[in-house]
Amino acid sequence: MAKFDVAVIGAGAAGMMCAATAAQRGKRVVLIDHATKLAEKIRISGGGRCNFTNINAGPANFLSDNPHFCKSALSRYTPADFVALVKKHRIGYHEKHRGQLFCDDSAEQIIDMLKDECSAGDVHWRMPCKVAGVAQADGGGFVLHTDSGEIEADSVVIATGGLSIAKIGATDFGYRIAEQFGLRMVEPRPALVPLTFDPQQWAPFVEMAGIALEVDVETGSFKGRNPTGGRFREDLLFTHRGLSGPAILQISSYWTPGTPIVINLIPELDLAATLIEGKGTIKKQLGNVLSQWLPARLAEGLLLAHGLAPDARLADLPDAQLRKLGAAINQWTITPNGSEGYKKAEVTRGGVDTRELSQQSMMAHKVPGLYFIGEAVDVTGWLGGYNFQWAWASGVAAGQAV
Repeated sequence: MAKFDVAVIGAGAAGMMCAATAAQRGKRVVLIDHATKLAEKIRISGGGRCNFTNINAGPANFLSDNPHFCKSALSRYTPADFVALVKKHRIGYHEKHRGQLFCDDSAEQIIDMLKDECSAGDVHWRMPCKVAGVAQADGGGFVLHTDSGEIEADSVVIATGGLSIAKIGATDFGYRIAEQFGLRMVEPRPALVPLTFDPQQWAPFVEMAGIALEVDVETGSFKGRNPTGGRFREDLLFTHRGLSGPAILQISSYWTPGTPIVINLIPELDLAATLIEGKGTIKKQLGNVLSQWLPARLAEGLLLAHGLAPDARLADLPDAQLRKLGAAINQWTITPNGSEGYKKAEVTRGGVDTRELSQQSMMAHKVPGLYFIGEAVDVTGWLGGYNFQWAWASGVAAGQAV
């Protein structure tokens, strides 16, 4: 039987970071993954250039049922720390939007960097290799039953991610291990995902597919000690089935079924006040007026959806009607009927309940030597490099502790 100090299951962002950190401390580490291609989620991220962190990443950018849990790992391994690693490997990068950092060339560079870091610690690889089960050994530690033979390890780190994007290998393995050892779960659900709407409700907007614009979007409650709401200003994209784009991906992590989202389509303007004030001086048709701030096709569609003719003259419309139109555009309230699901979700919200884990080491309180990191844990970041930063930080936290 092969014996190791540490077995890391899952060779994605968190798993490779953890394996490299532990191995460079002198631990004998084996890194196991069932996939035939290494780190596909890194490879496809950021349009193939990997949005590997966000310079603004902090605890406020993460969702969890236990929101303080992520503070320790994030404070001990920061975006600046990862950028220093990127620079050490001479990988060119640039900032795009709101602190998002991307490779100048290719996401492959981040994968190669992590492989090199693993090599620096002489990490042993088992890939492709499927783990059928994990059991506690009689004399302490664990036995892993794999299709490459049994592996004995003093510590096991679960870095198998969530349920998002099954076509590149996502499974519920980490959740099954957590439940096997009696750890509580926060119900997983798709996050950073396009939202869908009832076809009949969405019919007036189908023809607007492809239109994109910057909006304010919000959902949930902002009241009380534990507010559940989210609010973002990002780009919105109309699709044939519903809404997508960064604004919707962001708000989807906060959205709960049956609740509405509120969208301000012209966030820089109080539309009703502007229209009423302009009645005496603006002689244009209403459609042309709205086209100053909205794509013409969207302006026309919104007017028709609210029973207004695009060629109606602004000066002829009563103030009450303009107030109603202003509210419909500045506070467009619409309730999704669901999302595009795990096949389109960038991450999984929920996972292993962080109250079951040490925030310093990521080890399960009731199972010494068993650790959970990355997306398998109930910590979900915003869109824009935050989830990678959690992978690096939680991977380092466990790698320093095993």
